[in-house]
Amino acid sequence: MKRFFILCLALCLSAASLAAQEGRFVQKDNMFPRVEIVTSLGSIIVELDRSRAPITVNNFLTYISDKSYQGSIFHRVERDEENERDFVIQGGGYDKDMEGLHQNDPIFNESGNGLKNDMYSIAMAYQDRQPHSGTRQFFFNMDNNDHLNPGRDWGFAVFGTVMEGYETLDKIMAVKTVYNEKIGYDFVPETPVVILNIKMIEPTPL
Repeated sequence: MKRFFILCLALCLSAASLAAQEGRFVQKDNMFPRVEIVTSLGSIIVELDRSRAPITVNNFLTYISDKSYQGSIFHRVERDEENERDFVIQGGGYDKDMEGLHQNDPIFNESGNGLKNDMYSIAMAYQDRQPHSGTRQFFFNMDNNDHLNPGRDWGFAVFGTVMEGYETLDKIMAVKTVYNEKIGYDFVPETPVVILNIKMIEPTPL
């Protein structure tokens, strides 16, 4: 009987530990949590919007709480050369060896939340023509990308905005990019831009 009790207790503690890693429990009463994305080229402070994009924000916080983004890279730094404008910086899905990282279940696309893919916003990436396939990859809009907003089709769900670290994003945008044969993609930084850590910022008391 004692062994059974200990086993039940261990299972309960294990379940509690897993639950504590879910993003919905991270600063659960804070509708606008802030995170610091520490990269090899500097830091970026992002304010997330749980009021407009609760599913996407909680998903992002789940990956942060289990430290899953540590050591991942920004694998896409793309300019719209034809129109001479910056486009996006995308990351969170590969390590420096271009190996894909563990993904949780895909989430519902919240692109209809009213937030726009404006410059310095952060949005959830998804696979081509599969709007509800987003998992862990995210991107920063480096211009006002109106064509990424929903219309007749699904758009890309914005879930926050950059508050500090614009100069870091500008540094990343300026890196030299090449074609990467392993993932079959252009616009890959020749020297990896690494996400060293993403950490929660404690909310300021009112």
